[in-house]
Amino acid sequence: MSPSIPAQQHDAPGGDRDRDRDGGQSASLTRVPPQDLDAEQSVLGALLLSGSPRSATHRYFGEILETGIVAEEYYRPAHTTIHRAICDLHEAGEPVDPVTVADKLTERGELARVGGIGYLHACVQAVPTAANGPQYAEIVRAKAYRRAVIESAQRILEYAYSEAGDEDEVRGLVEQQLTGIIAGTPGLHAAPPAVGDLYLDWVADLEEIQNGRKTGLTYGFTDLDRLTSGMQPGNVTVVAAQSGIGKSTLALNSAVAAAKTGARVMFSSLEMSSTELMQKIAAAEGKIALHHLTHQGGLTAEGWETVRRLGPELFQTLPLRVYRPDGASLSDITAAARACARDGGLDLLVVDYLQLVEVQQSRNITREQAVAAVSRGLKNLAVQLDCHVIALSQLNDDGLVRESRAIKNDASVMIKVERPDADEPESPRAGEVDLVVEKNRFGPTARVTVAAQLHYSRFVDMART
Repeated sequence: MSPSIPAQQHDAPGGDRDRDRDGGQSASLTRVPPQDLDAEQSVLGALLLSGSPRSATHRYFGEILETGIVAEEYYRPAHTTIHRAICDLHEAGEPVDPVTVADKLTERGELARVGGIGYLHACVQAVPTAANGPQYAEIVRAKAYRRAVIESAQRILEYAYSEAGDEDEVRGLVEQQLTGIIAGTPGLHAAPPAVGDLYLDWVADLEEIQNGRKTGLTYGFTDLDRLTSGMQPGNVTVVAAQSGIGKSTLALNSAVAAAKTGARVMFSSLEMSSTELMQKIAAAEGKIALHHLTHQGGLTAEGWETVRRLGPELFQTLPLRVYRPDGASLSDITAAARACARDGGLDLLVVDYLQLVEVQQSRNITREQAVAAVSRGLKNLAVQLDCHVIALSQLNDDGLVRESRAIKNDASVMIKVERPDADEPESPRAGEVDLVVEKNRFGPTARVTVAAQLHYSRFVDMART
């Protein structure tokens, strides 16, 4: 919303200050300005529900404010007053809930004017779900923008009817008002920079790359890093394999390898529990046979000592978060990723795996379109958060990416994981795994061979074997 076109507030439609040429009341003033009081209540209710840092829904509080909603965009003045109190508490580092907001409003002598603490509780009860708070905020902002457009148009009409000023002054006022309207269009951005403005930054970046001081995040495999220049922010790597080949293990190895360099990582698993993930990390990093960690009495005294050592040396220092959503929706994963980005930053997001992620589906949407929507959503998230995304995907029996060619289209790097001994246990290449880079926007395609040590739940460079 442009500051030059403030959203005016009303409790009722405008009066009779504007008359048309026939002396009748202006049609625009006989209508209720665009507004949605239910959405306004829901925004406030979602903020009140999620405003405490200890709340399970606290991440939605930041997402609502990230929409850019401000107090002046509410239609009802009481809602403006409540929103200001919420923001003031938040900026002061205080928890936000109906009691703290009521106390702040009492301090300002405004509680009775907004309807008392009972109205704050009514807002909380009105919100269907705090998770949809950002969507409610966008509705409020859209209505406020329409009111601003109407008010700018009315100012132009008033000036034109008044016959004040000359033609240049009328043109100037019209230009000013229309420029403000366009600048305040939700989602409208300034013109992109010219290449001349980008040149010096690009040269400095190029020097960093050529001197080896700037590379992407490591995958944990030397040849794969060399081929792809590592994992670059704003891009997506798709790791695809048939069931049981080890794509989850490969992705977890890469997540840990990147985190060990200081990268901030979130691993979102829709298949494995957090306990299973911890077991796999401990097996890979401690060289403990995985079945020793999953069976009673499997750990020796030496194994227990390794587990104890991994605590302070690895787990307590590793910037790796494990997210196991209650559901499997893209919105849940997105919300958790944004929360990580706010709380220290996010460099790498791993999603295991694409076909399990759900999106809101209408009756007419196909499963292929749903998977494509998930793929596009993760690509957009990578760009918005300036992080890299590893998205795992299931292959069908023919070795093709299941259900959606859009997955490959959205990927910057596409890797198929193939194990020669999966179908031929006596293969002369038993223990070898091919990472087939079928798409690489940063270099050539190729086949990278690594070694499988699945008893340790890990893949390693061939040289390390």
